Amino acid sequence: MTRYDILTAIPTAFHSDGSLDVDGSRAIFRFVGESGNEGAFVLGTTGEFPSVDADEFTALVGAALEELADKMRVIVHVGQPSAFEAVRLVGIAKRLGATEFAALTPYYLPSGDDAIFDYFHSVSDAVGDGRLYVYIYPARSGNPVTPELLARLAELHNVVGAKISELSLDDIAAYRAVVPADFDLYTGADRELIAAVEVGAQGVVSGVSSVTPKPFRALADAGRSGDASAIAAAQADVDDVVSLIGGDMARMKEAYRVLGVTDAHCRMAIAEPTDAEREAVAQVVARHR
Repeated sequence: MTRYDILTAIPTAFHSDGSLDVDGSRAIFRFVGESGNEGAFVLGTTGEFPSVDADEFTALVGAALEELADKMRVIVHVGQPSAFEAVRLVGIAKRLGATEFAALTPYYLPSGDDAIFDYFHSVSDAVGDGRLYVYIYPARSGNPVTPELLARLAELHNVVGAKISELSLDDIAAYRAVVPADFDLYTGADRELIAAVEVGAQGVVSGVSSVTPKPFRALADAGRSGDASAIAAAQADVDDVVSLIGGDMARMKEAYRVLGVTDAHCRMAIAEPTDAEREAVAQVVARHR
């Protein structure tokens, strides 16, 4: 059966002074938990993971599992520049009850295919009986994953899929051609659910769906129905939201203010929305809430 999974990439709430807002993050988790989406992607790029320390990681993963585990899949991102650091986070998350994990490739310094494979081999060993997704994002990590390398990684016993960000549909198709049929591929492009499924993906990891899940749910339902007019209408709504909010975490957090979820801020160096952008966010949320 063709799938149109929506995994929500969840923002992390911080106070205006940059300190972690666990209660605000719990409020976001609860809001996402009512979305009807298939899963949550916790502490990924949208969650500002590079700025979160181990104690904060522990608090956030514990809160996410408490709020979401009985409602949807929870995939905990553990990617770090080194296998040592990633394995440490896997251990923390496993002790809290996590069973699904994602790891960005090593980042900042260049890594060759063998070094990347060794990194994932170590993470895979730490995950054990859980499930592990390869997070491919060369625009941010600086380290690409070729189809040949992904095929090697897919042979690790618990590597069950990949999240693919800022790569083309042709790239997704190339990955699909070399991995097993039951290997899941997720695009990181919010608006490309239908197009990605058409080239062999199983769904999307979407940050924008964290604030306006309804148009994404409608698009997934339309895809399953095969109704071309319903797909076109739902795609237009998704495009409307993505064009105004996109992958901008500050705008997502402005949407949470509009929705009355929480007054969340960014910790990383992300520009706050202008007054005009705040008004645009308010309008798009009102159209699609």
